[in-house]
Amino acid sequence: LGKARESAGWNFLCWKLCITIMRLVILDNYDLASEWAAKYICNRIIQFKPGQDRYFTLGLPTGSTPLGCYKKLIEYHKSGDLSFKYVKTFNMDEYVGLPRNHPESYHSYMWNNFFKHIDIDPNNAHILDGNAADLQAECDAFEKKIKEAGGIDLFVGGIGPDGHIAFNEPGSSLVSRTRLKTLAMDTILANAKYFDGDLSKVPTMALTVGVGTVMDAREVMILITGAHKAFALYKAIEEGVNHMWTVSAFQQHPRTIFVCDEDATLELRVKTVKYFKGLMHVHNKLVDPLHSMKEGN
Repeated sequence: LGKARESAGWNFLCWKLCITIMRLVILDNYDLASEWAAKYICNRIIQFKPGQDRYFTLGLPTGSTPLGCYKKLIEYHKSGDLSFKYVKTFNMDEYVGLPRNHPESYHSYMWNNFFKHIDIDPNNAHILDGNAADLQAECDAFEKKIKEAGGIDLFVGGIGPDGHIAFNEPGSSLVSRTRLKTLAMDTILANAKYFDGDLSKVPTMALTVGVGTVMDAREVMILITGAHKAFALYKAIEEGVNHMWTVSAFQQHPRTIFVCDEDATLELRVKTVKYFKGLMHVHNKLVDPLHSMKEGN
């Protein structure tokens, strides 16, 4: 599959050598961060060599942050470099009580921004049903489907300004599983922009995977961009694990990559930024998807 396939071997070596510790990848801007993340996902799928009896299982987020990544993945598919025919996906969350065809439902988001543009089998794209008759049974069934699929190979996530991942709001258990959650007021206020600024239209509850569900993935990649996420990134990697900043739990995952832009590093210590940029420089030729794709290594 072109240069993407050629570079996959090098990125597999990267994965073996360097993703046994938490890693922070800092790109100049949102577009480059999105491209890096998309190429990493592309390379991981290719090197996995999925087939009829061997599906790659991908966890996916919604929100504004992953849109650039999805756009690049669509480009790779349309150019013939990437197929999702043997990929299964599990989305992080869905609002409760919002019709599936509502423009702000996460079903609509995923189909409009990603799934309808690629060759994934609709039966392999799993999204929680926020209108299920029994919401707890829906959550339990979702966990069972993940287990039956063999677990998540790569879980991609984004975070809120308060450091929540999926809808695991501050104070959530760090060993939580897929469940019903009441949304924090900060989250409701942040989401009001998608509902014409009318708080009365914003759902107050959601179904969400738990922190423990994401921690079970073999690999986790968290996208953090923008100055408004800077304090959350600081809490995620420079302070200890804290259930009030649920993203911090991924310090303890053996294969975590935080992908961010320069704006998101504004609250980090200079020595922290220098350390991770130094790691990027040392391992660049082996591990950087942007480099390997560009050079065709």
